[in-house]
Amino acid sequence: MRTANVGSGRQRPPRVSAADVARAVGVSPATVSYVMNGRSGVSEETRERVLEVAEELGHTSSARANRLRSHQSRVIGLVLTDIANPFYTEIAAGTIDAARARGYEVFLAHTQEDPDTLRSVVDAMIARHVDGVVVTVLHPDDGDVVRSLRSARIPLIQLSRRIERVEADFVGIDDRAAASEMMEHVVGHGHRDIITIVGPRTSSASAAREEGFTVTAEAHGIRSIASHRISTYLSEQGGYAAVEKLLAHKALPRVIVCGSDAIALGAISALRAHSITVPGDVAVTGFDGLFPGASPLVELTTVNQPRREMAEQALELLTRRIDGAGGSYQSVLRAHQLRIGITCGCPRKDPTATP
Repeated sequence: MRTANVGSGRQRPPRVSAADVARAVGVSPATVSYVMNGRSGVSEETRERVLEVAEELGHTSSARANRLRSHQSRVIGLVLTDIANPFYTEIAAGTIDAARARGYEVFLAHTQEDPDTLRSVVDAMIARHVDGVVVTVLHPDDGDVVRSLRSARIPLIQLSRRIERVEADFVGIDDRAAASEMMEHVVGHGHRDIITIVGPRTSSASAAREEGFTVTAEAHGIRSIASHRISTYLSEQGGYAAVEKLLAHKALPRVIVCGSDAIALGAISALRAHSITVPGDVAVTGFDGLFPGASPLVELTTVNQPRREMAEQALELLTRRIDGAGGSYQSVLRAHQLRIGITCGCPRKDPTATP
């Protein structure tokens, strides 16, 4: 005689496992686990179906299912290098607008190139359960930050900068090609006494720009360019300090080719502080396209980057990952454009002239 049901009058229903739910839905047990633990990486359609079947089979209660359905924080993390740099200011504005259009708010932070700050910021974003992160600050040594996001199953998009070995979507421009075009323009003026000033070489964007400048100059027989390269902080202060150092060593060149507009503005300010004219005494070029070409304040020769479009593209890729879209990681290069001002030595365009 069996004794298992003595006193109960009925047999306890069998326990429903995640594997049972997975078989009923037609998904993997890992997918069911993601849903039941409130993790990202599953489409909303699949999530709803898993919860519906789980309730029907008795795997989860209605109250718990409702909590799981609202698992998303609807917050995106955005990690910038320096919000004071107008390049990142516009990236931030574009990201916030694109996120809100999709029903997300943005947790914004900047690191000023400090790796400890980056780790602290990312830890805070993980603790607050952001749904995904856009990062513009990655250096080659920041792999532990990426691993932390991976462990938390939080999708990551690399914007402007990237770690090549990291498997993640990337949005940016072809920095090397753009830098090459700029140097071709500078050399076309007949200049050969050239110094480059770029941001930190641990930035993939700065390193690619410096490489494009150098290789193109050397292709024109300008061999001294390799020993006339400066790396500085990516700001006006960085550009100002670099030029002050050149002046102190009496090493001012005929042309300063900069890896960002912020650096170029600092360089121009330092030159003007010493009554050195631009472009009469020293020609200067920038990179990023932060200021209107018609601005009488600067009229900087630079490279235009479609910053808002880049931010929108990054948000589109990120929200697809949050919604569970799989597939291979994408590297999206947006089009850049050389914008000619007068700081390189080109004449000012007559706005009334017929094209």
